[in-house]
Amino acid sequence: MNSSARLRYIVLTGTLLISGVFLSLGQQPITKAVPVFKDGQAQVVEAFNTPKKWIRHDLFVETTFDTDGDGKLDRMHVAVTRPYQTETEGLKLPIIYVSSPYFAGVAEGGKELFWNVQHELGEQVEGPIHPEVKRVGERPIISNSHISKWVPRGYIVVHSSSPGTGLSQGAPTLGGDNESLAPKAVIDWLCGRVKGYTEPYGNETVEAFWSTGKVGMTGTSYNGTIPLAAATTGVEGLEAIIPIAPNTSYYHYYRSNGLVRSPGGYLGEDIDVLYDFIHSGDESKRPHNNAKIRDTEMKNGMDRITGDYNDFWEDRDYIHDMKPMKAALLMSHGFNDWNVMPEHSYRIYKRAKEMGLPTQIYYHQFGHGGPPPIKMMNRWFTHYLHGIDNGVENDAKAWIVREYDKMDEPTPYKDYPNPEASNVTLYLTMGAHKAGGLRTSKVKKQGKETLIDDYSFSGKDLAKAESSKHRLLYVTPKLTNDIHISGTPKITVKLASSKPAANLSVWLVSLPWNEQEGTRMTDNIITRGWADPQNHKSLTKSKPLKPGKFYEVSFDLMPDDQIIKAGQQIGLMVFSSDKEFTLHPKPGTALTVDLDGTHLTLPVVGGVDSFNGALGN
Repeated sequence: MNSSARLRYIVLTGTLLISGVFLSLGQQPITKAVPVFKDGQAQVVEAFNTPKKWIRHDLFVETTFDTDGDGKLDRMHVAVTRPYQTETEGLKLPIIYVSSPYFAGVAEGGKELFWNVQHELGEQVEGPIHPEVKRVGERPIISNSHISKWVPRGYIVVHSSSPGTGLSQGAPTLGGDNESLAPKAVIDWLCGRVKGYTEPYGNETVEAFWSTGKVGMTGTSYNGTIPLAAATTGVEGLEAIIPIAPNTSYYHYYRSNGLVRSPGGYLGEDIDVLYDFIHSGDESKRPHNNAKIRDTEMKNGMDRITGDYNDFWEDRDYIHDMKPMKAALLMSHGFNDWNVMPEHSYRIYKRAKEMGLPTQIYYHQFGHGGPPPIKMMNRWFTHYLHGIDNGVENDAKAWIVREYDKMDEPTPYKDYPNPEASNVTLYLTMGAHKAGGLRTSKVKKQGKETLIDDYSFSGKDLAKAESSKHRLLYVTPKLTNDIHISGTPKITVKLASSKPAANLSVWLVSLPWNEQEGTRMTDNIITRGWADPQNHKSLTKSKPLKPGKFYEVSFDLMPDDQIIKAGQQIGLMVFSSDKEFTLHPKPGTALTVDLDGTHLTLPVVGGVDSFNGALGN
């Protein structure tokens, strides 16, 4: 409308056009709903906080792959929840996107779904039964997670079921390329680059006309893995991700340094078990998917015999795919997460930081899950999705919830590990089967000590025992001051086995063991680690041990940031089979440790001076 036409319109109708809003003369301007920001955070806007008026619809986004073998490109089921103003007022908003394999339900059952762990190392055993998932949920609702948190703050929330789950087509691959390309396709649709359809096999298209093209992703566990998977594609429009306790490598989830190891709480689980657990997609496509993925690719690649790292596992390790990644990364994890262990987050955070990406990490002292405080998430998304200059990129790089603090009260640090931490090497002195010493000065000719494997004793029982032939324990003197550990401890063990194969487990504990009411997760176990001595030279090629021959085995324990209180002792416990995590061979394997060739490297804030000072030296 040119100026003369606009004037004519005003004269004829008595209506005035101001900032895109038509007003009758003499009336007050009609205010459009827009996001509101305060203290660098998106605020709840009452005009958006109207659940009954939210527009909810579902659709299907076409991908670039066909993994269910029907000759058609797979389409992902997508659900959208947006403020009604995106329809009535032409409002465009950024997206919070969550994707998951769990939205349509999972397999039901008990121990029969898991691998038998009662067998010798390297022994071939029959696999678990394969359940069928009964799909639950109806369109258009996929999930309600995150909607009430973000829609009132001026975001559109989008959910999608991952390939081969729910109404999404394709096959689950657990870390395969399609699980990265599927969310990429959804983001491409949100940015207007690919087509979305109203039906799974129809031709009627639907456009995301309400999207600004700015997308952030978040989620926990598997749902936290998918944001990372999407980010590794380098897809344009994915500006920021907040993965919470993500599985960043299926090898690190199901193996440790060559050892077949279960995730905590799921003894006997392996990648094929998880495949069956989530495979809730089209029942008619399951036989093809099972034959191709589970019974061929997984069966031939997962290798429960040696536990070696191979191409199958490398293809499911996202650290190898990060080169194209450009999304800002806020990582979240618990230091006592023994399901998806804390190394998963740290390794990705470290690499992203090395790549020069905007990064922050939030660690707490609890178990699996646990998002950053809403303030942190809000500031992250406000900056990277709304473009508000709130200075979040200048915030502390690391946020650690201290042992007795609340989850939403983390302590800021310059980085993780704490830059003031340096390695302290601790050496062993004899004391089996009660307790030997752990000290900063090396005492030569300490000799050798032997333990006898018996999986029936839990790690907890062994740590509590005053004396046990089933573990070796080495402890510091009682601390007179607190010690702050920050980083990744490393163990080097020189050992000999009485058999060609043996489990090797190491716990770092705080003693005396505390079982009083109100005991916290941080009170006893500092960190843990596991390894297969057969992989002492190579992670990709194991070699049977020669009984009686000594080998040097070095590996990292899980990263940690913990303050060990004065009055405690730090204990290094070496044992063989870990009842909660490893295979359970028949008891009796002897592991002999050469104390002179064994040491622990501990990252301590303040270094050796601080450590010795805490011992009163």
